[in-house]
Amino acid sequence: MRLASIELNNFRNIAAMQLNAVPGVNVIHGENAQGKTNIIEAIWLFTGAKSFRGAKDKEMLRFGQKKCSVHTVFATAMREQTASIELFAPSQSLLEKKSKSVHLNGVPLESAAELAGQFYAVVFSPAHLSLVREGPAFRRKFLDTAIGQLMPKYSHYLREYQRILLERNTLLKDVAQFPQLQDTMDVWEENLAKAAASVAFCRARYVERIRPKAAQVYEGISSGRERMDLSYQCGLKDAHLCTREELRAFYREELLHDRKEDIQRGSTRSGPQRDDLEILVNEVPARLYGSQGQQRSSVLALKMAECSMVEETTSEAPIVLLDDVMSELDAGRRDYLLNHLDNWQVFVTCCDDESFRELRNGRSFLIDAGQLQWTEDF
Repeated sequence: MRLASIELNNFRNIAAMQLNAVPGVNVIHGENAQGKTNIIEAIWLFTGAKSFRGAKDKEMLRFGQKKCSVHTVFATAMREQTASIELFAPSQSLLEKKSKSVHLNGVPLESAAELAGQFYAVVFSPAHLSLVREGPAFRRKFLDTAIGQLMPKYSHYLREYQRILLERNTLLKDVAQFPQLQDTMDVWEENLAKAAASVAFCRARYVERIRPKAAQVYEGISSGRERMDLSYQCGLKDAHLCTREELRAFYREELLHDRKEDIQRGSTRSGPQRDDLEILVNEVPARLYGSQGQQRSSVLALKMAECSMVEETTSEAPIVLLDDVMSELDAGRRDYLLNHLDNWQVFVTCCDDESFRELRNGRSFLIDAGQLQWTEDF
């Protein structure tokens, strides 16, 4: 898919702006705090997801304004389409509760979530470096978000697991006071093991599918000097080769083995809520031993692999949004991002002109104080 143009009005620090994009690489550059990331954020909203910056809708309105709007024209394999999102300031009137208006091809939608499946994008921002640097929760969230976009049923599996897990944890606390409740543990653990197997089954297979894709991208980014690998860590070797029934039996055994200690702790020790995605560079953990450039390249490789999965599953190439990705990358890695992401439309932000000197075919937009100053083609 391709984004042809995006128009913003009273969006964050942007009073009025229209960008006409090219199918290849679109570089949005300028000093810090001028509005570059705001444009990336506005494009991302059309995926139907919340702001990747964690912002609330009301925070996207330009200061002092009661309404902001974003309008886009984009093309899929089927046809050219239009979409618009309007956000409204909280009203003091009880009669006016409308906070958002969303349209696709002129037809009103109930919510922005209905845009999911119509507009595909993958975003990278500095916050995503937590994928490598921080704890397992960040990597589990990456997997859950990526799988959920491709397999709506997975979100149901995850919610069901979390619900039963909460029930078991509550029961563990009650058993300490009422030992007779332990007779009900078998039923809860059987249900929890079944739900855990569904989550782990999807995660393990997704990791195995993106593993060669991420390795290929990382090899390109590093010009073949380094190798990347991925491994889903759930306590069971080669989990991606297991059936759901084998995973269910594994988790059932783990829960039974840990029951006594879990009662003492008042929480469940084993299960998908403890699993991790191990990221290796040159056969050592990137989180512990990777340089900043290697860690950044690892996240980029994961995001590009996510793009490949979206394209493979939906037959639509997602739009690639790269926010502040150029810093701490050497010239070779920058060249790969600017000139070797074939078939994908890319929007990338950066601060200095040096970051995109290697760009051979694309368009740059200079942003200053929320205004588009000039456009240049390469």
